Amino acid sequence: MFVREMSRRECHEIVASGDLARLACCKGGQPYIVPITYALSGTHLYCFSMPGQKIDWMRANPNVCLQVDQFSGKLNWKSVVITGLYRELRPSGERYCECLDAWSLLQRKPNWWEPGGLKPVPQQISGGYAHIFFSIDIDEMTGRETCEVQP
Repeated sequence: MFVREMSRRECHEIVASGDLARLACCKGGQPYIVPITYALSGTHLYCFSMPGQKIDWMRANPNVCLQVDQFSGKLNWKSVVITGLYRELRPSGERYCECLDAWSLLQRKPNWWEPGGLKPVPQQISGGYAHIFFSIDIDEMTGRETCEVQP
C-alpha cells in the first residue's frame, strides 16, 4: 500500500459526495474538534449549530480546519483537509438569503441537524432564534489517498 497526494478536483469530489466532517477550532492555544454535517456550494461549506463551545470559539478565532474522510476498507481510504474562515449567517440583514440557501442545502441531508443540534443535557427553550447557520469559506483543500502502486 502507498499514499498519494490527490488533486484539488479529486478533493472537491470527495467533499461534494460527503456530508459529515470533523471541525477543528482553537481558542487560547487549546484545540477543539467535533463532528458536523455540511453542505458544499462552490467555495463554501454550509453548517448548522446551536449555541455552544464551538460557536463561541469560532467567534473568537474564525480560522478553522475540517477533515472529510471516505473509507472503503481498512487499507482503502481518502482524506481531505480543508482550511477556511468561519462566517456566521444571521437570519436577518445582508446574509438572510445566504442563510436560507444554507438551510435549503442542509435540509437535503439525512438528520442534518443532529451533530449540531443535539446536546448531552437538556437545554433551555429560548424565545429567541437559537439556530445558527454558518459558512466555512474555503481557503485551501488538500488530500491524500491510499493506492496499490507507488505514485
